[in-house]
Amino acid sequence: MQTDSSFTFVLFGGTGDLSMRKILPALYEAHRAGMLAASGKIVAVARHEEDRASYLQWVNEHVKAHVAKSGVDENAWASFVDRIEYVKLDLGRAEDFVKLRDALQDQSGTRVFYLATGPSLFVPICHALASVGLNENARIVLEKPLGYDLRSSNAINDAVGEIFSEEQIYRIDHYLGKEPVQNLLALRFGNALFEPLWRREWVESIQITIAEELGVEARGDFYDNTGALRDMVQNHLLQLLSIVAMEPPHSMDSDSVRDEKLRVLRALKPIDPRDISKVAVRGQYHAGVIRGTSVPAYATESGVKTDSATETFVALKVEIENWRWAGVPFFLRTGKRLADRVAEIVVNFRAVPHSALGASALRAGANRLVIRLQPNETIRLYCLAKKPGEGMNLSSVHLDLAFDQFFKEGQMEAYQRLLLDVINGRLALFVRRDEQEAAWKWVEPILNEWAASGKPKPYAAGTWGPAAASAMLAQHGTCWLEEEN
Repeated sequence: MQTDSSFTFVLFGGTGDLSMRKILPALYEAHRAGMLAASGKIVAVARHEEDRASYLQWVNEHVKAHVAKSGVDENAWASFVDRIEYVKLDLGRAEDFVKLRDALQDQSGTRVFYLATGPSLFVPICHALASVGLNENARIVLEKPLGYDLRSSNAINDAVGEIFSEEQIYRIDHYLGKEPVQNLLALRFGNALFEPLWRREWVESIQITIAEELGVEARGDFYDNTGALRDMVQNHLLQLLSIVAMEPPHSMDSDSVRDEKLRVLRALKPIDPRDISKVAVRGQYHAGVIRGTSVPAYATESGVKTDSATETFVALKVEIENWRWAGVPFFLRTGKRLADRVAEIVVNFRAVPHSALGASALRAGANRLVIRLQPNETIRLYCLAKKPGEGMNLSSVHLDLAFDQFFKEGQMEAYQRLLLDVINGRLALFVRRDEQEAAWKWVEPILNEWAASGKPKPYAAGTWGPAAASAMLAQHGTCWLEEEN
């Protein structure tokens, strides 16, 4: 599938980590696969490199290492680099944006501005683009975090919204571009098998986990002012929850999908501040061991305050107040320095109401669907079957859809899919402003309570977080799924 027409992709923060690791590699993969119109151009904007030659040298030295696992096709790489132009730009100099406008004057087709910068620069960049008329008939991509709380998020959205219409704004959440998330939609809405079961009568509980082995790395200063609730829950986890729980849209057009996600977010049961300790667990990692290597405590990481109360782990019990999901707990979990790197959705179905086959058929989680987002992307359905031999002894078996084995063509990475959607004007996988506001409204009582209360619970790096997170699930007769590979 090739992009519909010519385009100019303007990348602010062209020498940043995100550009190096994700955006430019994704554009290269789209180019190599023939998905970009031949006339499309990439214009990198930064202030570090002096000219195009020095920028292309930086691209060759730093970006190449992050492209396809199968290696670089040198011919494709050479033709990809030919697409790249460079503009040295200082955000504080209005005349530099005149220089950018002049550089884009001869470019035709769709114009995309990708702000791979800190959120404090979003509004100044938008104002500067408008001052030279570059906001007209353009699309703008905003990376997270979009604000620190509801008030600051609204302030950014208000300011950007004065310059770009909602249809021009693409708030990116890369988890929505992952192949298994797309397949979750296909699984639910393309098959008669699952939809009748996708409701309170048949689902006992749902877990959504995004776990990381890494710590804060070189982002200590940023992370210590953000925390896991803002960094992961308000966007990634609540977006995944809304897709799992949404009603069938009447079509897959952008507003139909996002309308249904919004209904889920608005149906989240508000958390009474007095109950936060019962339904929300926050933790902070201490020193520990991961894969045989000792790692330091969060409080000793570079850029982190030694008395920091910032959470590096969050576990939540969430309820949705509608007819489909009333009474079904959704358990969300995310953290750094955990025992494994994994992102997955676990749908635990209810046990059979009566078993003639013994107690094993009545155990919780005997039937479950596990949708793995990373590191390997699979969908696995668990059920009970008879063990070979004498007697009716049941054992857990599973059906696997391993995408890399079933589909021989290479999978599309999340950023590649989302960048193609921006270029082609498809908004369905991007977050609308009202979705973002609903998510901030729901998490804000937790943020406020934690800001006023004591420190997070400690957990050793290399474990699955504070014991209180497991105790919260035990109260509902279930446990986190942690043994899958």
